[in-house]
Amino acid sequence: MSATFDSRCRLCPRLADFLDCVRTEHPGYHAAPVAPFGDRAARLIVVGLAPGMHGANRSGRPFTGDYAGILLYRTLHKYGFATRPESVSRDDGLELIDCRITNAVKCLPPANKPQPAEIRQCNRYLKAELADSQVGGVFLALGRIAHEAALRALDIRPSAYAFRHGAEHRLERAVLLDSYHCSRYNTQTKRLTESMFEAVVGRARSILDAGAAA
Repeated sequence: MSATFDSRCRLCPRLADFLDCVRTEHPGYHAAPVAPFGDRAARLIVVGLAPGMHGANRSGRPFTGDYAGILLYRTLHKYGFATRPESVSRDDGLELIDCRITNAVKCLPPANKPQPAEIRQCNRYLKAELADSQVGGVFLALGRIAHEAALRALDIRPSAYAFRHGAEHRLERAVLLDSYHCSRYNTQTKRLTESMFEAVVGRARSILDAGAAA
């Protein structure tokens, strides 16, 4: 079985060099590949894009300490997937419940834009994660890149299932749910509203609850 994470990974030269620079400019930042957060046996796996400069790249935990995490953790808490509604730091005591959060790309990319080759290179880790996941679970993809990365990790052509907010794709291993990314831009422009995001996470809860009762 391939490794699901490598804290010393430098397979993408552009990303490795960029993190070296960030580490020099911000010596208190994590500034390294960011590990997935949550139980490896969780039935809900949330797949984001990549660590944010002053969020996961600073704190060392996905979606922690930046704007994108506000809606994510508040909604996960509302539907019973997190013990707290706010994620502030890696040691704040927050725990996920039957949920795991990861990213398509584990390292901070310049301008928050990973290159296609970097997404493909990092897919080996996501592939191992999803292969380790429980059959009958839910994969929640935050954005098109995460959606395509999840499909590629499952050896499915990304073009086989089109990304669309609120879409529900029944795969052999799990249900893939799509949502717009909970980024500052998407939420402030109302492309993604709180009710829209809650509907998707609520659907994940319903699917998992129905499976547990079957």
